[in-house]
Amino acid sequence: MADLTVKFKIRRQNPEIPGKDKPYWQEFTLTGVEPTDRVLEMLHRIKWEQDGTLSLRRSCAHGVCGSDAMRINGVNALACKVLIQDVGNEIMVEPILGLPVIKDLIVDMEPFFDHYRSVMPYYVNNDPVPEDGRERLQTQADKDKFDDTTKCILCACCTTSCPSYWANGKYVGPAAIVQAHRFIFDTRDQAAKERLNILAEENGVWRCRTIYNCTPACPREIQVTKAIGEVKLAIQRGKTDGIVKVVHAHQH
Repeated sequence: MADLTVKFKIRRQNPEIPGKDKPYWQEFTLTGVEPTDRVLEMLHRIKWEQDGTLSLRRSCAHGVCGSDAMRINGVNALACKVLIQDVGNEIMVEPILGLPVIKDLIVDMEPFFDHYRSVMPYYVNNDPVPEDGRERLQTQADKDKFDDTTKCILCACCTTSCPSYWANGKYVGPAAIVQAHRFIFDTRDQAAKERLNILAEENGVWRCRTIYNCTPACPREIQVTKAIGEVKLAIQRGKTDGIVKVVHAHQH
């Protein structure tokens, strides 16, 4: 493959340095770039070869940890999954929106995780452990009801693509609703009513305006808007122990 010359325009900010504490743009040029190189690899090159002060968050570099979420040409994505050939040779990179910038492409994720924790994102079952000491079983059909939302890696791509979240950071956001969905529709869990009560509050699921930004933003291809709709329907039909069965009977 022919080597490419790629120009990067990166939105930078360092709150600790006067003159750089406001957002500004800086341009970099890389040569010898392959079409199948990934944006994350090129950001590494910029940091290692041209400007060691460039700051970004990343870990696994394989689309699993979700730590390198950023806006690439105006679209939320994981830098480790985006190929140069898919975004061209002029690339604009920014931090994800709606969260405070710590430095350059690194944002403060604590507000995001506060919303995540608020929906009880854990398994609740107070029944005695099965006599054989093994797991609580369920059918494949029951598992299929929430399987899609188990794929969430908490990258915040969906939440920070949401105009409702940009307008009101108190909104719990798509990712938290996805996490709640994963347990609300798990037949083994016993806290669906509590989660639905939380999401029925002022800054819960009803702040979603079904703009649909969240679904295409998800690097795991979760049907985020569908999951949010299922939670809305569950709340509308009543916060009862049997709501999960009622909702899925309606869907099928």
